[in-house]
Amino acid sequence: MRLLRTMMLHKVQLLAVLAFGLAVLFIENQIQKIDESREILEQTIARHEVAEVEQRHAEAGGQVTSSLSEADNVVVIYNRVPKTGSTSFTNLAYDLCGKNGFHVLHINTSKNNPVLSLQDQVRFVHNVTSWREMKPAFYHGHVVYLDFSKYGVKGKPTYINVVRDPVERLVSYYYFLRFGDDYRPGLRRRKQGDKKTFDECVATGGPDCAPEKLWLQIPFFCGHHSECWNVGSRWALEKAKANLLSEYLLVGLTEELEDFVMILEAVLPRFFKGATQLYRTGKKSHLRKTTEKKPPAQDTISKLQQSDVWKMENEFYLFAQDQFQFVRAHAVREKDGKLSVLPQSFFYEKIYPKVS
Repeated sequence: MRLLRTMMLHKVQLLAVLAFGLAVLFIENQIQKIDESREILEQTIARHEVAEVEQRHAEAGGQVTSSLSEADNVVVIYNRVPKTGSTSFTNLAYDLCGKNGFHVLHINTSKNNPVLSLQDQVRFVHNVTSWREMKPAFYHGHVVYLDFSKYGVKGKPTYINVVRDPVERLVSYYYFLRFGDDYRPGLRRRKQGDKKTFDECVATGGPDCAPEKLWLQIPFFCGHHSECWNVGSRWALEKAKANLLSEYLLVGLTEELEDFVMILEAVLPRFFKGATQLYRTGKKSHLRKTTEKKPPAQDTISKLQQSDVWKMENEFYLFAQDQFQFVRAHAVREKDGKLSVLPQSFFYEKIYPKVS
């Protein structure tokens, strides 16, 4: 009998502990909900205060620049590096320009020379900054970075770009010159008829696959300085890195182009609203593919990787990769295997003087 009473007592105590635990969890859950509701209320009040301040400023005669007029004055320049997936990306701009209300302009240079003469630099800067009829504008072309601040103009364009693994980019370009791609299959290419593979070219020391041909992404970001085009220049590499960080809004990766598009849609909706869905479902997203491209053998890759040029171009690529992945980690979240852009995570509070 005593044993039965003891067991009943233990059961009562256990039930009491469980009930207490459940009560604590319930209270903590309610506190969390209250905190979330308080945070939402504070954000709503803060937004209301901001709206009242702006309204009062407008009624007092102050001029508040509308976001629409600011967006209408934006110029985006995509100085696309050859064979980095640039055609797939620019096709999105052409498909969206009518719907989103902006102009797309292709920068076509004589003999595909990416370096502009000094007089053409001045002309281009003047066109971009003064051509009001073309704003908002999306310029794209194989042109190296141009520093607008050197020319004393008001306002600078927004630069974007995409980079690719240097060996993969060179292999793609090598076969593109010989076989073209599926974008314009009937166009005769400069090296058409040359059946030598990339592996054979490297093995025989051919000029089209020499390590010096890797030197392209660095000068495209470095710009119109003579040192940018000195193959293997450490100064050019550091200048390219500095420009990537300070002069480019976003630099994506060929192998992660969808993420690049998604982030651009979030930060430049005036241009890229609807771009992510179009990239995922549109027929032009993966339109351009180099035909007859054969992956290089590991021996070929190893031989190129022994060169100082590859080491520097790869250093720049990894630098761009780290920066893009850092930006992406703070801009995009993954849930159930799907990526989505993070919502706004800041708001204003304690706005003084208070609106009476």
